[in-house]
Order: sequence, then C-alpha cells, then structure tokens
Amino acid sequence: MNDLLKQLISKPLPDSEQEILQLLRESLQSLALLGLWRSNFFEHAAFYGGTALRILYGLDRFSEDLDFSLLKHNTDFTFEKYKDAIIRELEAFGFEVNFEVKQKSKRSEIESAFIKTNTLNQLIVIEAPASITSSFDNQKVLKIKLEVDTHPPLGFDTEMKYVFSPIQFAVKSFTPPSLFAGKMHAILCRKWKSRVKGRDWYDFAWYVGNYPELKLNHLEARMRQSGDYKEDTELTKNKFLEILESTIDNLDVEKAREEVEPFVDNKTSLELWSKEFFKAAAEKIKIV
Repeated sequence: MNDLLKQLISKPLPDSEQEILQLLRESLQSLALLGLWRSNFFEHAAFYGGTALRILYGLDRFSEDLDFSLLKHNTDFTFEKYKDAIIRELEAFGFEVNFEVKQKSKRSEIESAFIKTNTLNQLIVIEAPASITSSFDNQKVLKIKLEVDTHPPLGFDTEMKYVFSPIQFAVKSFTPPSLFAGKMHAILCRKWKSRVKGRDWYDFAWYVGNYPELKLNHLEARMRQSGDYKEDTELTKNKFLEILESTIDNLDVEKAREEVEPFVDNKTSLELWSKEFFKAAAEKIKIV
C-alpha cells in the first residue's frame, strides 16, 4: 500500500467482505471527487444525492453512486472533459481503473459515466486479508456510476463543504433543505410500480432527525418538471403533506425494509418502521 493510500485507508481493515467492499467503493468515490475538484468541476456543478449525504453530512447508510446537478442548463456537458483528472487521481493512490462515458441511445437530460475496475485487484492494493481475497471471484468488476443532470429544475441553494482527509479539498453541494427537496421528489414521484426503494425512506427518517428543513419551492420545481404537479396554484405545505400521506398509505413497509437492509449497519432502527412511524416523521418537517 503506497503512502498516500495509507492516509486514506487506516488499519485495521474490516474483517467482513461486505464491509471491506464498501470501504473500497467509498475510497474510490472520495478520490473521484478529489479529481473533479482539481479539474474545476464544482465551478459548474453541485453534488447531491445519497453519497453527498454520507460523505458531507454524515448519513449513516452506504450509498453507491455519485450524483450531480449543473448549476445552470447546459445540454453540451460531457464527462469526457474530466476523465483524465479522475483517472490520474485514482492512479496516484495506486488504483487502476477505466473511465467510460455512457453513450446514450435516446435523448436524455442525464449524462452518465462509470468508473470500472477489477475488484480483486483493488482489494489486493488495499491489502485486504487473504481470508477474503483467496476465494474472491477474479472476474468481478466494481462499478461506480456518475450522473449529472444537465437541465436541472432551479431554485436550489448550494454551499461549499470541505473534506480534510487524505487531502484537503472542497465540494460544492446542495444545502440540506434543497437535498431534502430532491429526496422528497424521489419518494413522491418515482415511477417504479413494484419496486420499493427503502433507501429513500431511510433517508427520509434521517432528514427528519438531522436536517428537517425542506425547501418547498425547489420540490415544486422538480415536481412540475417531471409532470407530477400540474396545478395552477403553488404547492403549499398542506398540499405537500396530503400527497405525502397518500404515498405513505400506499407504501409496502416490509419491502422497503428488505431493500435497505444491506446498506445499513444499525438494522435495529428498521424495526420501528410502520406507516404510523412515517406519518409521525412527516409532522416534523419544517418548510422553508
């Protein structure tokens, strides 16, 4: 393990495969952010989503992807401009990766790219114990998706957040009230019919306990852009809570709990989950 990597990954390492894979993924995520900062990406975009919550605000669940929003509309954006900076940063820490920009087959306002690497090779780089690497599938590929919204609904606020280890750098992020609005849009407006994303509901409860302020006009802008709010009048607190209560009434709590379990360490908190629990949480939301 090189000296830079020792600053990023402290020992002793976790002794379970799931935990050490999460550590590896989060290390790659942090270094990708460092590479983006070095290439001035955050002059044009802001970080949001579950991984932003975990890295910058202390969310206690694991998150897989790196999600960003441009600060203003730009349909010509491409991750190609940042490819070399990301690869260079990861290689400096000893990681060998490929960076692939997704070629879209149809028009979309979301630009995507992937960091891909052989998982076993990178486990060896971080000196994972032989008890894990000796039986690990040497064909398994670790992927980290990066997505940026090139035509974001506006009305969000941003702030600079600072990362201090292994190297100090800055990340422009949505503020918690704007992040909460994005999460509520996901909860209220996801189009999946049978799949329940329990991670959204876990985050909802976390927001209420840690950052209960919600930027309602940004939520309205998101809902209007997605076609989920078409009223002539503005979205009020009472109307929002009415929509949220209906969503909770239709929630399959057990499916939500099963979906999020692999991503949290403290699974006992999930035992509280019920429709009554989420309705009580909704009462704690503060509109700004």
